[in-house]
Amino acid sequence: MVEQSNLSSVRNVWSVLQMSKLWRVVIRMLKYAYNTLVYGDEPIGLGIERVARFGYDAIELVGEPTRFDVPELLRQLEARNLPVSSLVSIYTPERDLISSDEAVRRAAVDYVRDNIDFATAVGAGVVTLTPQACMKILAEAPLAEEWAWAIEGAREIAEYAGEHGVRVAVEPWNRYECYIMNRIEQSVALVDEVGLPSMGCMADTFHMAIEEEDIAAAIRQAGSRLVHVHLADSNRAAPGRGHTDFRPIVQALRDVDFDGYASFELLPAAGDVFGVLRGGKAPEFLDQYTEEAITYMKGVEADLELAKTSSADSSSTVTER
Repeated sequence: MVEQSNLSSVRNVWSVLQMSKLWRVVIRMLKYAYNTLVYGDEPIGLGIERVARFGYDAIELVGEPTRFDVPELLRQLEARNLPVSSLVSIYTPERDLISSDEAVRRAAVDYVRDNIDFATAVGAGVVTLTPQACMKILAEAPLAEEWAWAIEGAREIAEYAGEHGVRVAVEPWNRYECYIMNRIEQSVALVDEVGLPSMGCMADTFHMAIEEEDIAAAIRQAGSRLVHVHLADSNRAAPGRGHTDFRPIVQALRDVDFDGYASFELLPAAGDVFGVLRGGKAPEFLDQYTEEAITYMKGVEADLELAKTSSADSSSTVTER
């Protein structure tokens, strides 16, 4: 649990790192974005202002192109000097890449193509893909046939993305939301079978806390295929409010030379998540968690740098002796 005193300590560590000689050497820190899905139906301008105010590198938008006035959106983004990192796609029963209904599969492909067009218009480099409707728990055909449908649709999507300079990030979901893809190794399998550079893997630490034996090891398995990351604690609140240890996760991202965005996708612990958000019953996900999330993760990075420097200094002292 994050207490105010702990947040102050994190801010202090980060300030020390910035002022120290460490800041004057090349340290590649993570690039942070915040997913506006959790802001519910509030005007997008409020979300843009909030994300910019708390020092994010970019903002992640919901992949529903028809909800946005693109020229006005671009004006508001430019006013805050805030780029768009990515679009998070929403997969409903009408947008299911492994549906037994060919028309539904076609609709899913067309939906992602529309998101790729939207990404191009707003300068986002990544669109997310999960080849199944969220919360679907029963297969409609043999799994081998459904997997083949997933590959067929994903390949068409990847080809279109490649033509537009956008990358598609294949995201596994946990077993309570999805059955076709729950772990990074399955994302790796789909990405490798599609075999196009415009498609890569995605890691979401909330889902991984449920499904992976070792989150850091799974990230290393994805390796250079990893193009996008979602961060959330074990309870899908801001990092520091659950029991996920983010230090080995950040270290693994450094080990694989991850250079994409790490976006916070935080959601309330509720069956009807969007009903809660519409009702304004989770105000902590607005200013409070938007600030806490980036502050905590920058503190994790600062701790890793200070520990590395301390270890190097100790080794140097031993050598001198």
